[in-house]
Amino acid sequence: MCTDAAQIRRAVEQVPSLDVLVNNAGLALYDDLSETAMLQRHLAVNLFGVHEVTRAFLPLLTRSRGAVVNNLSVNAFAPLPLIPAYSVPKAAAFSLTQSLRALLAERGVGVHAVLTGLVDTDMTRGLDAPKASAESVARGILDGVERGEEDIFPDPMSASMAESWRGGAGKALERRYAALAKEVRAARGGVDAAG
Repeated sequence: MCTDAAQIRRAVEQVPSLDVLVNNAGLALYDDLSETAMLQRHLAVNLFGVHEVTRAFLPLLTRSRGAVVNNLSVNAFAPLPLIPAYSVPKAAAFSLTQSLRALLAERGVGVHAVLTGLVDTDMTRGLDAPKASAESVARGILDGVERGEEDIFPDPMSASMAESWRGGAGKALERRYAALAKEVRAARGGVDAAG
């Protein structure tokens, strides 16, 4: 559904109200970045799908002062060279999430980035490495949303990075840029380009 505009529209029409939108669709195929079509396919699902679904449901979320939860990956921080066409849009989707967070705050819509490590799903079936259960990750995500965490690290692998991210230069710059954007929008009379 996340790349089909007609399906997105129909989904919105079927939902009278919405408190939380979870963007969880994902595509991860092994590649070596030698085929542009492979990268475009991953971008369509893992970046543009997130953007289009969020835009479509934004009026409902604004009305409820709800939340967007974008299920990303620690690959947003560093690419896994086995699946670089997956890692590229995850990094871009993280930037999108951070941008939406700043832009939608004035509308009362929270935006959460979920930065998962390896989760035991069909996507990671062929990878021989320790994985968190999907159920424990889902609980971690819900707990993070309930606590109001902007960036949620719901499993042991990703949780090991949480403190360094939250106290690091990247997060500090995100906050600084969000404050600057708010000042600029206020000076311009509240112009908002988020949707």
